[in-house]
Amino acid sequence: MKLFFAILACFSLGLLAKEQLAVQPQTAPKRIAISFDDAPTPSSGYFSGEERTSLLLESLAKAGIQQTAFFAVSQHITPKGHQRLLAYSKAGHIIANHTHSHPDLNSTSLADFIAGIEQADSALQQYPTFRRWFRFPYLREGDTLEKRDGVRQYLAENHYINAYITLNNYDWYLNQLFQQAIQAGEAVELAAMRNFYVDTLMASIHYYHELALQYLNRSPQHVLLLHENDLAALFIGDLIAELRLQGWEIIPMEQAYQDPLLSYQSSRLFTFNPGRIGEIAADQGQRKGLWHSTLNEAYLKARFSSEVLQR
Repeated sequence: MKLFFAILACFSLGLLAKEQLAVQPQTAPKRIAISFDDAPTPSSGYFSGEERTSLLLESLAKAGIQQTAFFAVSQHITPKGHQRLLAYSKAGHIIANHTHSHPDLNSTSLADFIAGIEQADSALQQYPTFRRWFRFPYLREGDTLEKRDGVRQYLAENHYINAYITLNNYDWYLNQLFQQAIQAGEAVELAAMRNFYVDTLMASIHYYHELALQYLNRSPQHVLLLHENDLAALFIGDLIAELRLQGWEIIPMEQAYQDPLLSYQSSRLFTFNPGRIGEIAADQGQRKGLWHSTLNEAYLKARFSSEVLQR
């Protein structure tokens, strides 16, 4: 027995991470942080922007969530947009950089893209909880090595972190379907919409969590991608309740970015990025299934028509 422990003690520090992963995945704690992109999103039909912010803050506070992150598009900082971001910040939520105009790096020059980051940085400095966290619009990190590496270099030189996500989904498309139905005068049953929203998001969360266990052999401190939209305002409390029911602990965003995944950089060029877990799976040889079935617009539209509109 003494010899066994002596051998264990001789493992190099380079294997430390792998040793720590020896905890059985089935018993590993499941931790998740919540983030919202595209704040402050303008009014979209169901709620005004001010109503959305008020309900989101109320729902998060009621659920006991003290810190999420709102990735802001600075061109939306109108006087009312400013008050909304300030309300999120005063409530303790992180305000972070999502560029000035939300461009797609795949179709934008490197110089223009970086200029958008800098413009947003200047506009967001005023918020008490601003952090130099950057999230790529559409999660797209460039269609050339020059763009990808150029932004990576800019972020490093300006003390920004790449605010990756691990849990991808199409909540933005669910919201689009919802808004289109409302504007068309369709009868949208909110209870059915809630069930569809929560079920779809939980399916994607479970899928990427299982993918993480497969390729990391551990449960990382996950980062959930959501958008600051009306469905989030309506149903974030229900989603949080379901997460807790299924054994998830909701953690602050600052804790999530202490995970070793923060330092991971793929050498691959992802024209379309599935999120950090998908990157790791691709780097280890997986070619299919980087996007879960719930990230398919045709699939979601069919389910929405059947389950929510009950056609």
